[in-house]
This record gives sequence, C-alpha cells and structure tokens, in this order.
Amino acid sequence: MENCIFCQIAKKQSPANLEYEDKEIVAFWDTNPKTAVHILIVPKKHIPSVTELKAEDEVLMGKMIMVAKKIAEEKGIAEGGYRLCINAGKHSGQVVDHIHLHLMGGQKLDAMV
Repeated sequence: MENCIFCQIAKKQSPANLEYEDKEIVAFWDTNPKTAVHILIVPKKHIPSVTELKAEDEVLMGKMIMVAKKIAEEKGIAEGGYRLCINAGKHSGQVVDHIHLHLMGGQKLDAMV
C-alpha cells in the first residue's frame, strides 16, 4: 500500500529508528512511546489488521513474537517483564492500518484486566 507509513518504513521510503530487520519483518521505535521501551514489530507484507489474517500468515505471526522476545532480551527487559499487544480495528485503538505488535517495557506496567 503506497500510503501506508509502515510499508514506507519497510521499503526505506520513510525514516525510522530501526531496531531489527530481516526479509519479512522490520522493528522500530514507536514515535509516540507509552513506555521506556516501546518498539513496533511490523511484517513487511501489508496486512491491515488481525481481522484480515489468513492461515498462510500463521508462521509470520509466530515469527513476530519471537522477534519481540529477542529484542526484549537484547534491551534487558525480558527478566523484569514486558507487554506484547496487537490492536485490531479502530475501537481497539489501532491507528495505522497495518498489523503491528507493540513491545512495551522497561518500567512497571499497570495490569490491563
């Protein structure tokens, strides 16, 4: 999608503070962080939302979680704990219509439920 900011970041057409990249995934610091560490893990494949995932995306979604785990370990937040969150749709707070996994930590987080 040419107007998708995450697609533009993945294609190096827009700047971002990259933390990780491979052929399928890019991870970068959130420009509006909610925690001390707030990194977005984004597939390079444009998928608008969890609601539009297909069976063929199952391995990619698992890989996104493993990338988040690796980054959390590298940032030194794994032992204390961190949060992984995917918003799905406008009512959840999803702002960019490109699936992304939030890795948040580096401080004590309030319980969500």
